[in-house]
Amino acid sequence: MQIAIVILNFNGRNFLEKFLPKVIQNSKGASIIVADNASTDDSVSFLEKKFPEIQLLKLPFNRGYAGGYNEALKMVNADWYILMNSDIEPLPNWLDNLTTYLQKNPSVKAAQPFILQEINPSKFEYAGAAGGYLDYLGYPFCRGRLFDICENQQEQYQSINDLHWASGACLAIEREIFWKAGGFDEYLFAHQEEIDLCCRIRKLGHHIAAVANSQVLHVGGGTLQAENPQKTYLNFRNNLILLYKNFNGPNQFILIFLRLILDGLAGIKFLLNKKSAHCWAILQAHFGFYKYLLTVKEKHIIYPSRKIEFYPKSIIWQFFVKKIKKYSDLP
Repeated sequence: MQIAIVILNFNGRNFLEKFLPKVIQNSKGASIIVADNASTDDSVSFLEKKFPEIQLLKLPFNRGYAGGYNEALKMVNADWYILMNSDIEPLPNWLDNLTTYLQKNPSVKAAQPFILQEINPSKFEYAGAAGGYLDYLGYPFCRGRLFDICENQQEQYQSINDLHWASGACLAIEREIFWKAGGFDEYLFAHQEEIDLCCRIRKLGHHIAAVANSQVLHVGGGTLQAENPQKTYLNFRNNLILLYKNFNGPNQFILIFLRLILDGLAGIKFLLNKKSAHCWAILQAHFGFYKYLLTVKEKHIIYPSRKIEFYPKSIIWQFFVKKIKKYSDLP
């Protein structure tokens, strides 16, 4: 199995300096490639000087996570890609354990390691934790993380191959399936593009996994932090697009209408918390969604009649009304 670890970098020089040595040390047998997404810091000169052995791909302009990886992976020859954020520190044996699992489970075409907090490795990290799911309204959540509550890692979750999505922070995906599923939707730019891709992989009949004995540490928010309204815009817009593209059936537009109402309530909450910029970002996200419906002809919809499984209850209701804070307590 030929493995290529591809790190998409945008102004992440400090992360590369801190974490790239660990990637090299703990990823023996894999090719390591950094694709620079037109950084404006000194990332490129730093890599050329300090890590001349690393293959460096220089992309001409910043196309976001989705477009950057689509462009970079066209130049990568491997059986499996591992897409890795620049703020990831892989732990020893993570790669051997991950590839062993993939070889033993050929129906799995995308997978993630367990993702722990770099600042506190005893806790799961927000961006993926022990693997992701979607409720019937399109809201993502994880084993080990519901909304902003991250659980302690106490070996309560084991390897699993029926996830709804695996985290783009550290995502292994078979090359053939990546392109068969259409790659990333570049309109999304960044945030939830991996969830959309995983939905298409599932519609092709394949499985998504998280591997317990493969673990990495993640800083999180290295490129766009949670308090930035642009992150709010991308998350709300892209989640509506995700819902439209992947949730089929006669109730699709009823679900979208409910989501628009819930988004409005989220906007009111932002206003009450004196975060008007985030409220405005939600409104802009809705206009971005309408623009997508009206102007984007190629919507990367695979087998629109094929239904895939979602969590049949509302994660918002379970979390905010029933006060359930752990995945293992969900009905």
